[in-house]
Amino acid sequence: MPEIAPRQLIITLFGLYARDEHHWLSVKSVVKLLGDLGVESAGVRSSISRLKRRGILLAMKDHGAAGYALSDEILEVLREGDVRIFERRRASKADGFVLVVYSIPESEREKRHELRTALTRMGFGTAAPGVWVAPEHLHDEVARTLGRLGMQSYVELFTARYDAFGSIADKVAQWWDLGAIDAAYADFIDRYSGARQRWKEAGDSTRTAFEIYVPMLTEWRRLPFLDPGLSLDLLPSSWHGIKAAELFADLDALLRTPAREHAVGTIHA
Repeated sequence: MPEIAPRQLIITLFGLYARDEHHWLSVKSVVKLLGDLGVESAGVRSSISRLKRRGILLAMKDHGAAGYALSDEILEVLREGDVRIFERRRASKADGFVLVVYSIPESEREKRHELRTALTRMGFGTAAPGVWVAPEHLHDEVARTLGRLGMQSYVELFTARYDAFGSIADKVAQWWDLGAIDAAYADFIDRYSGARQRWKEAGDSTRTAFEIYVPMLTEWRRLPFLDPGLSLDLLPSSWHGIKAAELFADLDALLRTPAREHAVGTIHA
């Protein structure tokens, strides 16, 4: 995996800790917490400015302190992300698929790019030009997302079952880049398999828990979106996703509370 960009760590911070603080964090606390993760102050402030320009963070003061709050749109995205990250659902082989069929005129190419980006981020595969596919349990999520993006007039949604011609496992391997997803899971395992031992050697330090947990969650939160939760019957026998999910669940249970203790202590210092 590439190095984590400061803006991604900032979004994780707000997602984890701002929602209990009226969705707001002070600039001072964000700079301090990102400093604990090795990000220099100038990089933090520059990334915050970019997130502000994109409408992800809103400048706001609280009791005279400068800070930022999450936009309503991003709060909704984070709520949906929580379900993917912490309540993962996996399809069975008997389940069907949701299909997204779209037609966007050439004069609105930017909408076509926006739609493709959104579908890719939700874990959709490509069955044919203009036809995207995912397990049926993602139907409600994609409907909400496309509604939020104002894409209803360009898109049709269908639920379907694959009947012919050929092996559904072979088709799934064509619709998704399973090798790339599996490699991302394997890399996650390599990065974090020693995290429990590192924390123990640090004497169960809350700061060390924070230093591990926030980057770990930041890297993990993209993986459930690359992987839409296909049935295990349709995946390679060497699939690393199961072991990676177990590792994430173990570290989440171990480190979430002490990491929060460090973060909240810094926020209210």
